[in-house]
Amino acid sequence: MSETILITGGAGFIGRQVVREALQRGNRVRVLDSFVEQVHGRTPAKHDIWNDAELLVGDVRDAGLLSRALARVDSVIHLAAEVGVGQSMYEIERYVGGNDLATAALFQALIDRPVRRVVTASSMSIYGEGLYRTENGDVVEDAERGMRRAGQSYDPLDRNGRPLFAVPTPEWKRPALTSVYALTKYVQERLTLTVAPAYGIEAAALRLFNVYGPGQALSNPYTGVLAIFASRLLNGERPMVFEDGQQRRDFVHVKDVARAFLIALEHPGAVGNVLNIGSGHSRTVEDIAIGLAQAMDREHLLPEITGKLRAGDIRHCFAAVGKAEQEIAFVAKEDFSAGLAELAEWVAEQDADDRVDQAHRELEARGLVA
Repeated sequence: MSETILITGGAGFIGRQVVREALQRGNRVRVLDSFVEQVHGRTPAKHDIWNDAELLVGDVRDAGLLSRALARVDSVIHLAAEVGVGQSMYEIERYVGGNDLATAALFQALIDRPVRRVVTASSMSIYGEGLYRTENGDVVEDAERGMRRAGQSYDPLDRNGRPLFAVPTPEWKRPALTSVYALTKYVQERLTLTVAPAYGIEAAALRLFNVYGPGQALSNPYTGVLAIFASRLLNGERPMVFEDGQQRRDFVHVKDVARAFLIALEHPGAVGNVLNIGSGHSRTVEDIAIGLAQAMDREHLLPEITGKLRAGDIRHCFAAVGKAEQEIAFVAKEDFSAGLAELAEWVAEQDADDRVDQAHRELEARGLVA
């Protein structure tokens, strides 16, 4: 099925890969992106995809520009968003505006210019802590860590102080919105699934887990953890790992994510659904830091385990992926070791400003690190 697709935020890390995937499938692509400096730098890089995709530069909240962007469009992939759990806790207006008000503006415009389907990027952050079980096998959806004292475990405990055991997190788990970023992503997906059907528009939301791959914004200290580690390593610094490094995440390659968006745009099983997009495998953050250092030939730069907690951070969250496979036949295919090697090769050719210490000082100054 060939369509004209508007991709908001299509100049970003994930967006560019989605553009490539859409073009490869024979679609016409229009991109609307504001080129935020924190992500793109002062001089955005030039990419070959702009030879084949139409690019409009500006904010989704610009009503005139958005109207132009939606002209003669068949479907929308909505990626435009401010990204960063920690930063969202003190740039509150920026995140609510860039995420929720921008999504509201999109759907306001779609009332007059309806499309066949909208697929919106949500986030695993809306879960807060992932799903846990007690030692008796009981499900725990609302695990919390509270304030940790010296000598206590970083892991959530049950009401009797006993350990809980992390298990894959399914879509039915109740949200636990522990950061402004998580709150805004949840609003984005609910706006999509509430407003679109009222106007005869098909809708879906994809909850992305930790996306990695070539093309990440290495100088953005609030981006994905692998990009942050890569920037540190490239500049001869040890990766900074919070807590004890044993927190578990699900890392999914950007090529798999792009493929998921195009499948969700076409497959009838996506309509009205929220779907996890992850690899289905969990890895510790410490192992990730060590593995990337090895892939970049910087084995001597062992991760710096800070022992500190950041406000809004969660302990364990990794994807249950059965629903995406069942509903839209999506399964992640990219090999993680090969993906790390690919990322390392790309990073070796880049320049990156390491701003992690600056970001850490911002959080500390506001009492958001304990």
